[in-house]
Amino acid sequence: MEHSHTIHDHSQHGSNPPMGMMHHDHHKMMIADFKKRFYVTLIITIPVMLLSPMIQQWFHFNISFQGSTYLLFALSTIVFFYGGSPFLKGLVDEAKQKSLGMMTLIAVAITAAYAYSVATVFGLQGMDFFWELCTLILIMLLGHWIEMKSVAGASRELELLVQLMPSDAHMIMPNMVHDVKTDSLKEGDLILIKPGENVAADGIISEGESYLNESMLTGESVPVKKQIGEKVIAGSINGNGSLKVKVSHASKDSYLSRVIKLVDDAQKTKSKTQLLADKAARILTIVALVSGFATFFFWWLVAKETSVFALERMVTVIVICCPHALGLAVPLVVAISTSLSAKNGLLIKNRTAFENARKITTIIFDKTGTLTFGKFEVARINSLQTSIDEKEIIRIAAALEQNSEHPIATGIIAKAKELAITIPSVNNFKAIIGKGIEAEVERKNIKVVSPGYLKENNISLSENYSTTTAETIVFLIINNQLVGYIALADKIRPESAEAIKTLHENNIKSILLTGDNATVAKSVSDELKMDGFFAEVLPHQKLEKIKELQSKGEFVAMTGDGVNDAPALAQADIGIAVGSGSDIAAETAGIVLVNSNPQDITSLILFGKATYKKMIQNLIWATGYNVIALPLAAGVLYKWNIMLSPAAGAVLMSLSTIVVAINAKMLRVKSS
Repeated sequence: MEHSHTIHDHSQHGSNPPMGMMHHDHHKMMIADFKKRFYVTLIITIPVMLLSPMIQQWFHFNISFQGSTYLLFALSTIVFFYGGSPFLKGLVDEAKQKSLGMMTLIAVAITAAYAYSVATVFGLQGMDFFWELCTLILIMLLGHWIEMKSVAGASRELELLVQLMPSDAHMIMPNMVHDVKTDSLKEGDLILIKPGENVAADGIISEGESYLNESMLTGESVPVKKQIGEKVIAGSINGNGSLKVKVSHASKDSYLSRVIKLVDDAQKTKSKTQLLADKAARILTIVALVSGFATFFFWWLVAKETSVFALERMVTVIVICCPHALGLAVPLVVAISTSLSAKNGLLIKNRTAFENARKITTIIFDKTGTLTFGKFEVARINSLQTSIDEKEIIRIAAALEQNSEHPIATGIIAKAKELAITIPSVNNFKAIIGKGIEAEVERKNIKVVSPGYLKENNISLSENYSTTTAETIVFLIINNQLVGYIALADKIRPESAEAIKTLHENNIKSILLTGDNATVAKSVSDELKMDGFFAEVLPHQKLEKIKELQSKGEFVAMTGDGVNDAPALAQADIGIAVGSGSDIAAETAGIVLVNSNPQDITSLILFGKATYKKMIQNLIWATGYNVIALPLAAGVLYKWNIMLSPAAGAVLMSLSTIVVAINAKMLRVKSS
């Protein structure tokens, strides 16, 4: 099936842009070839119709001269072999693969029409079939040309991703900047990214700062500020600044290359819906051939009609039953949805998981970094001694936290910077396992500890600090005396509430899963109006919670970071790795979300539903159309003078394909 390869095989060398482009060029050549064949056939079909006795009879004119029948035969032969060659070649290919399909049907129909017509020229009694043959081939070529353009459109997003990777990079040598091929870059190379250029490789900025547009890779519409020490992704577009970037890995391992491969693999992977469509198309091919020959023998032998009439019915049945629309119904939706998703930061690794999004009844959210920012900020500072103020509490605490990468430490350091505090140095630093840290600052013994440490050491509070809010509290102890505490909160993302609301509107329950204490979990769950929470859950227990929900008949989707949550993601009916950024190798997840925005999760579910709906609509249309069209083509309403000509059959068949293509394209509207 020559034309359908364009869907399943397109950009198969996506990780290597030049090959992807070569494939794109091949596709363009095929479209140009069908276009050329269509116009040549159109020009020849005009004199064929004028010379046809049937047309002359209908329109009451006469063009006849010596040898006109042979000219008609010659012109029709050109159309049959030149215009019909893609279909005749297709028949050979399908026969070799033992997979009869659309091309076989078209080839059988045009060959039967041609052979019969040639026989009438050389002595067989009857009227030729040449004008029907030419119009049939003409309409088939037009239908294929339109369909291939639709497929090319569906592949365009993937081609755009391929084009994001520049073919050359400016490599910085000791004495000069030298242009090299992007695919020759390796880890440790230093490259220059000029203003307005596409970044040639993933890496870390070693010099300069700029705003980068990553929208084609992550769906993030606002340009992101990048400075020294920060990661850049290959394919993102540089703003006005000039950057020096140290390459972190070779181009074939870049985020963009892996996204292209992922999208390409997902487009080639057949889900259950696709397999169903393929099976239906195979059955329809057999039905068409059997019905076609049965129709011929019925009209010729049973109804005693002329062989021309019987052949016309046979050809019309075979043509109208071409499972063209059916063959396109699912692959076109797949190509469009997968590419669109990638463009919006949703990477589909498993097609079936994506289509199953419609079945989700419960979604489990990992709190930190998904519903919240995953960044602790100082909410309030309380002094318990008149001799020490809030600024001093931050100054001393920051001294202990300055070498830690813990989110709490980051929050306290950020507050110290905000207050323009000079952080003192520390001596004799040590960790109090699971309870805090201790060190010497300005010859005083300082501890920053959790509430658990106070309980263990029977240190009482002079005031009742709040335990009802979603805050994490650390206490400052100077020379064994409690002097104050800092309350930090992981802020809830503004998009979270809207995301949970949308899920509720679609009858999907949302449950919070967190290692935090019950107070924090309840606070977040209540604020977002979620359906419940699991608190103080250790990583290995997440799996059990999912099993528990599944045993109650829930179809569970789990969102996690893809590293700690691997067993839970694998256990869930649909695993969604969230906020993996440039690490898209979350093996256990069926779907990867580039950003941590919870609204992306709702978009994914709703888009999955819309995609499945489109596939089913297309399948219903493609099969339903045949149920009605086949009896009409066979001539069941002949008594009432209602019949379809082969050309009308070809028009209807092409129209059904166009309806399917347009319906698939409507996904663009849904996702925008």
